[in-house]
Amino acid sequence: MKGSCNCGNISFEISNQVTGLYQCHCKLCQKQSGSTSNTATIVQASDFTWLSSVDAITRWSKDSGFTAHFCTKCGSPVPNKLRETNAYWIPMGLVDNLDMKIIAHLCCSSKATWDNIGGDAIKYNDMPNNLDNFIKSFQKV
Repeated sequence: MKGSCNCGNISFEISNQVTGLYQCHCKLCQKQSGSTSNTATIVQASDFTWLSSVDAITRWSKDSGFTAHFCTKCGSPVPNKLRETNAYWIPMGLVDNLDMKIIAHLCCSSKATWDNIGGDAIKYNDMPNNLDNFIKSFQKV
């Protein structure tokens, strides 16, 4: 599975099957995406490869630890290493031809008032207590 930023300058590949997506509805993700949430998945670092223009990535961080990585040319959010784990956060709007479903909604307690979260995915009021178990839920069994 391959993905790229809006201008195509930065590209990457995921070698293993992605098993599900999540949406985070926190205020930071709302502002980063310009919408109700971000839609992403998590993959192991061993399943992730940069294909082009890693040097075109800019990083922005808050004191809280929240980071955003984006293309310096078009501003698209791009994958980044997930905290101190051996996994990558992948914004799924960068990947074409997806046929998978949302398996979790995060930070539902801070969703936009005009957002209506439907479906049968697991809904967390905040971040999951056990991040390691949450990351494992995206790994192929």
